[in-house]
Amino acid sequence: MRKVIGMGETILDILFKDRQPVAAVPGGSSFNAIISTGRAGVPCHFIGCTGSDEVGRMIVDFMNDNGVSTQYFEQSEEKSAISLAFLDESGDAHYSFYKPSIKCPGDKSHPSFGADDVLLFGSYYACCTAMRSFVSAVMADAVRSGAILYYDLNFRRSHAHELPALLPVIEENMGMSTIVRGSADDFEVMYGLRDAEQIYNRHIAAHCPLFICTSGAEAITVCTPAGIWKFPVTPINDVVSTVGAGDNFNAGFSCALIWNGITRSRLAQLGEAHWQQLVATASAFSAAACRSTENYVPRDFKVRF
Repeated sequence: MRKVIGMGETILDILFKDRQPVAAVPGGSSFNAIISTGRAGVPCHFIGCTGSDEVGRMIVDFMNDNGVSTQYFEQSEEKSAISLAFLDESGDAHYSFYKPSIKCPGDKSHPSFGADDVLLFGSYYACCTAMRSFVSAVMADAVRSGAILYYDLNFRRSHAHELPALLPVIEENMGMSTIVRGSADDFEVMYGLRDAEQIYNRHIAAHCPLFICTSGAEAITVCTPAGIWKFPVTPINDVVSTVGAGDNFNAGFSCALIWNGITRSRLAQLGEAHWQQLVATASAFSAAACRSTENYVPRDFKVRF
């Protein structure tokens, strides 16, 4: 049975609205995606770590309660990471982070990959120096096993000053990936561009042939050697929080690959109709997550078209 393996950092998000705390939920980009994957009933593991404090124990219990295997998840002696997310009237957030330095887990093992499993990874975790040896080893194993590597750049403006040092690693990650996804906001920081076709032709295609660019409420662009397509986004009128929007897009896309029997070898041959179906499922996950202060789809979530 195919599975999704997430890899990334874990953090407790404390959400504020009008300067008052309204929720405290476990988070992290790949973490949010894997929780939604588990809630959707797709077999999944998460590779990461948290502290051995009360927050860490809460996070581990939460993963187990949501169908995510914690077999390869560690609890260290460090304090668990915390973020404060301040929501504006549109549900968009700006953050303050309180977390220990990222440390490589060393000889920590990871799940074995099967052909056409999905490795879901990205953000600063996937390109920082501290994690490089471990992330590279996991990626290499996924490639050897014939898995689908789904790389979400999720490059935040707070790391813009590190871009010259990080860009070679980001490009190496793209070169090993099957699909690269990023937002127009990511690429505005990285390249000063928001147009998906320009980004693909100038910066992505040479490394990875399959590219998805999201841009908030604007159209989603899929770029492949076979064609470039734009898919409209259905407006969401009851947005509560957009914190998990992109993460849940990734979850929905990963689940859709498995539900629709899309294998690594088939991806390059997909036409517009197949990409539209994959993007529609991903967008449904994203929209569902935006309707609550949680970072994931509801426990009873069902995709309906």
